[in-house]
Amino acid sequence: MKIHIIGIGGIGVSALAQYYLSKGYRVSGSDLVSSEITDALKKKGAEISIGKNIKSVADLLVYSPAVKPDNLELKAARKAKIKCQSYPEALGELTKEYFTIAVSGTHGKSTTTAMAALVLEKAGLDPTVIIGTKIKEFGDTNFRPGEGKYLLIEADEHFASFLNYWPRIITLTNIEADHLDFYKNLGNILRTFKKYISHLGKDGVLIANADDKNIKKILGKNDLKIRKYGLKQKEARTLKKILKVPGTHNVYNALAVLFIARELGIPDKKTFKALSEYKGAWRRFEIVQEKPFVLISDYGHNPTKMMAGLKAAREKYPRKEIWCVYQPHQKQRTHYLFKEFVKAFRTAPTDKIIITDIYDVAGREEKGINVSSQGLVEAVKRKNVIYLKKDSLSEYLKENVKKGTVLIVMGAGDIYLLVDELRLTGRGKGKRMN
Repeated sequence: MKIHIIGIGGIGVSALAQYYLSKGYRVSGSDLVSSEITDALKKKGAEISIGKNIKSVADLLVYSPAVKPDNLELKAARKAKIKCQSYPEALGELTKEYFTIAVSGTHGKSTTTAMAALVLEKAGLDPTVIIGTKIKEFGDTNFRPGEGKYLLIEADEHFASFLNYWPRIITLTNIEADHLDFYKNLGNILRTFKKYISHLGKDGVLIANADDKNIKKILGKNDLKIRKYGLKQKEARTLKKILKVPGTHNVYNALAVLFIARELGIPDKKTFKALSEYKGAWRRFEIVQEKPFVLISDYGHNPTKMMAGLKAAREKYPRKEIWCVYQPHQKQRTHYLFKEFVKAFRTAPTDKIIITDIYDVAGREEKGINVSSQGLVEAVKRKNVIYLKKDSLSEYLKENVKKGTVLIVMGAGDIYLLVDELRLTGRGKGKRMN
């Protein structure tokens, strides 16, 4: 079977590509730019085309949700009557073939899925895992092939993608206003999540964060088998002591995993041991280096995620100077959450914040939105919050970050490239800024 994937370099789509490769299918794909992910897929046997439209000959064409209907490859495939599925539709087919465990919520999906993957592996359940980040324990990849009956997935809510999935266990980490370019308001988000959890059958289980006010709103009266977790439970204290990854948000993530494990019959002793060995996922408070300055890469791309990362940094490094370089992700998100961003930057437990240019997602139409990083800095009105152009960041940081400083490079765009550059130089002269 030949499968062609448009947007194959996407973090979720690429995991599906690896699944197909692991099953012996011929896989080809295209994307706008090359990346570490497309390079890795090439090494695994995928045929990759970059920056050009190709006439794909395949039994199935899968396309990223970011691909527009007028995409030339997609149009040609439909004209040729090739079966076409979006990434969520294709993944949705797999959820029907396995005992699927889906991790959902506005925050914490990737980390919770990564933790759960490690627990299931250590317990000998041999899961197949599709996740939106790279896991160190699985060789820095976002996919784990398994021979067991379990499929563990990160179930994204953007574009209501998770409505394509039919899991046996759903974990809800939290619900918050995000992706407002699609949902418009929180009410629509809550209604969609409520519809999603109705996909659980009579033998399904919902594992829910009992401390989240919006999750409480969608539960109401229903016939679902619900398992609730929260910080008041005694297990939370145990997890806080044993986890290597800092922050209250990670205690919540680990609690969710503990309850997943219990539903699968995994003894708590095994779960605690596996969680104590979890080293973190790619760009989820990833400590890249500790000397001459601490360099942390983080994916946080909205106010809540940003604050969770910065609070975790202050908790882990209470006496160190903390700097944050933040790249806002999408003009629409920055526009819709502008007030929340301003509040977060004003109250962040950091010594300095540098906000750089907003990352524009390739293929995403964002014309007519009057928002900028400069405007964000002006609204924050704090001397320790400044704006710098992206191409000025590297030299500025090399000249001004002091030895021993904690530098967090944060955002969901291409700001991670700055991490690579700073890590390679290993510099940090450090002159204190006024």
